[in-house]
Amino acid sequence: MCRIVGAPRTLLPLLAALLQASVEASGEISLCKTGFPEDVYSAVLSRDVLEGQPLLNVKFSNCNGKRKVQYESSEPADFKVDEDGMVYAVRSFPLSSEHSKFLIYAQDKETQEKWQVAVKLSLRPALPEDSVKESREIEEIVFPRQVTKHNGYLQRQKRDWVIPPINLPENSRGPFPQELVRIRSDRDKNLSLRYSVTGPGADQPPTGIFIINPISGQLSVTKPLDRELIARFHLRAHAVDINGNQVENPIDIVINVIDMNDNRPEFLHQVWNGTVPEGSKPGTYVMTVTAIDADDPNALNGMLRYRILSQAPSTPSPNMFTINNETGDIITVAAGLDREKVQQYTLIIQATDMEGNPTYGLSNTATAVITVTDVNDNPPEFTAMTFYGEVPENRVDVIVANLTVTDKDQPHTPAWNAVYRISGGDPAGRFAIQTDPNSNDGLVTVVKPIDFETNRMYVLTVAAENQVPLAKGIQHPPQSTATVSVTVIDVNENPYFAPNPKIIRQEEGLHAGTMLTTFTAQDPDRYMQQNIRYTKLSDPANWLKIDSVNGQITTIAVLDRESPNVKNNIYNATFLASDNGIPPMSGTGTLQIYLLDINDNAPQVLPQEAEICETPDPNSINITALDYDIDPNAGPFAFDLPLSPVTIKRNWTITRLNGDFAQLNLKIKFLEAGIYEVPIIITDSGNPPKSNISILRVKVCQCDSNGDCTDVDRIVGAGLGTGAIIAILLCIIILLILVLMFVVWMKRRDKERQAKQLLIDPEDDVRDNILKYDEEGGGEEDQDYDLSQLQQPDTVEPDAIKPVGIRRLDERPIHAEPQYPVRSAAPHPGDIGDFINEGLKAADNDPTAPPYDSLLVFDYEGSGSTAGSLSSLNSSSSGGEQDYDYLNDWGPRFKKLADMYGGGDD
Repeated sequence: MCRIVGAPRTLLPLLAALLQASVEASGEISLCKTGFPEDVYSAVLSRDVLEGQPLLNVKFSNCNGKRKVQYESSEPADFKVDEDGMVYAVRSFPLSSEHSKFLIYAQDKETQEKWQVAVKLSLRPALPEDSVKESREIEEIVFPRQVTKHNGYLQRQKRDWVIPPINLPENSRGPFPQELVRIRSDRDKNLSLRYSVTGPGADQPPTGIFIINPISGQLSVTKPLDRELIARFHLRAHAVDINGNQVENPIDIVINVIDMNDNRPEFLHQVWNGTVPEGSKPGTYVMTVTAIDADDPNALNGMLRYRILSQAPSTPSPNMFTINNETGDIITVAAGLDREKVQQYTLIIQATDMEGNPTYGLSNTATAVITVTDVNDNPPEFTAMTFYGEVPENRVDVIVANLTVTDKDQPHTPAWNAVYRISGGDPAGRFAIQTDPNSNDGLVTVVKPIDFETNRMYVLTVAAENQVPLAKGIQHPPQSTATVSVTVIDVNENPYFAPNPKIIRQEEGLHAGTMLTTFTAQDPDRYMQQNIRYTKLSDPANWLKIDSVNGQITTIAVLDRESPNVKNNIYNATFLASDNGIPPMSGTGTLQIYLLDINDNAPQVLPQEAEICETPDPNSINITALDYDIDPNAGPFAFDLPLSPVTIKRNWTITRLNGDFAQLNLKIKFLEAGIYEVPIIITDSGNPPKSNISILRVKVCQCDSNGDCTDVDRIVGAGLGTGAIIAILLCIIILLILVLMFVVWMKRRDKERQAKQLLIDPEDDVRDNILKYDEEGGGEEDQDYDLSQLQQPDTVEPDAIKPVGIRRLDERPIHAEPQYPVRSAAPHPGDIGDFINEGLKAADNDPTAPPYDSLLVFDYEGSGSTAGSLSSLNSSSSGGEQDYDYLNDWGPRFKKLADMYGGGDD
């Protein structure tokens, strides 16, 4: 059961509404039956139903507890049912008869069995004001009873409480904490219970806004609320015993924050920019300004109204624009927008909430800047009615005159940019007018050459327009048309030949001094008294000359059609015509002489050399004729052999195959091999015909079965000239010399390689060259010794004066010595082996030579020596005391000694 105990006066209406929204269900004892225990569920609500507002709770009896039931609403767009049977509003709507009744369906998910129950909503009546004032108690919400078994039967519980939302105004001044409702359970009489609330604002962020006394169940708010931050709080109340066991099902408590007018309207932009074409009619849309209010848009606090506070400038009318007070659309209300007078308007716009109530509403302002855009309502006008200019004749791309216009429209826009058009005075299209993009001036330009002799002056009619048409109702004034007077200046022009090129037809072979034609030029300057002189500019064959005064062309050589300077029977010569004007001018002309052929070239045999076998079969030579003339002075040709010498017709026959070819054959059975010159008479078809005896050099040779020559020597003699043979021989000789030089060089390199291997190991050779000293002095103590005695010992101590019996045993016997080979002063290393072999042969044949096992005396070095014995050297005893590092400074020759004695421990 629910009871209400003392409450503040400010909450009495709210608590009374909660009391009247409660619905009691009548209970009766019956057997368990699956389905809804009630046929109709009823709930009493206020007129405004809010989105997410809990309406009532329907219960479904599930006897076995195993059914899984899914709830549905017949009005899913307005109501929804949670799994626990709580019915919520899907959207906000005012309660009316349209929403007063709907159905709720429960369907078994497995068996698809379906049940339904009706829900009836009724409007809550208003409470008398005096009863609210007398009410002193805070609403007490009692948890609904649960279904209990009594003597084996289920006892039906009373219908659940439907708790209407608690409406709490924002920005309340307190005092805080401010009590809202008291929650209690009927079981608190027998049990010691503890109450708590959960949800955002209680134990979830933002925490601490709502608190509940756990003993008394008093729910309070601790501080002012702000609807713009959180417009609704959804809490759940719980009741447990002292052991924490739940004794009641949680109930939902919805707290709506009532909006207060605490926010001014704010424009999305402080300055709004818009445009409107000049000359716009009243009612033309310009722009839309928008403001927003953080207060509830469905309440008066958030309903805005717009108005224009001021307009600057106020011409031509102070009310040129108006604004839709609800949408913020700005439109024109007066005519007379002229960009040339007023280019921009500034409006101060005000937005006020409370539907524009000036007493209670909050306001804010913004600026609307409206730019008047240009339209083509001002045509371009020339600054003068006539413009003047001059131009030299034959000049193009020259600016003749500069046309200036004025236009009051906005510069550098299509309504200001001028387009010029020539409407008269130029039927040939010799002039054009271009627009200067910066100054908008018209530049009259010559696009085709103008001839002074044809027209000395042009008078043009020019019209000026814009890139876009004029606005409707506006016409071009006379000032949009002007005339341009152009004077043509006479200049000295080039003389010209007519026709150019000039073609004449002449037969070739004309003799020198023949007058061909007169090639003259014309001077276009009819109003100038000038003389023309002619000169020759190009004459490849130097056949022509021209008279400098009258232009007569005369030959100075014979014209020859067969000349290499004639192409396709045409000879080209170029002449120059110059006047005596200031400055002097000149022109060129080409004379083309088409040369007609005459029969001035005799035909010649082709080819001029041929081969033929000694025997008649197979034996034939096909020949033709070469004639530099053309038809009809060329073929067909007639071929014949001369009567003398008589051997020609005796040995040869010629047969005409057609008009251009003939065949030469041996007439006798055998003709000795060699070179024969066969004269052939060839006659062309000219009128008169021209004949020529042309020599055909025929090489007669021995042939094989295929008819090919096999006589090589004669072929060479017949086919190659003396110069070619000499050149071939020189090439062969040079090639042989190169081969011989290469062989000699290879042999010499092999000998050098063998000598190096015989003499010394390259790794032990520390010398750069082999030096021959030819003297072996006695050292430092023998400075006065005569070195010549070492070279010629016999001159010092001859055997003739020696006493008998005092000869040394190792001396040479006195006999005639054989001639041992004498080695050259600087023998080539490759000759050492040959030298040793020759010396060995001479020693074997020498009767004075001692036996092979006796002492051989190779040379005499004199008696006695002041030099000490080499045995006196004792390097082992003194080497450790000497420093041999200086040997490294003596060069590469002593590098080996430096390594041996100066290496230290190595």
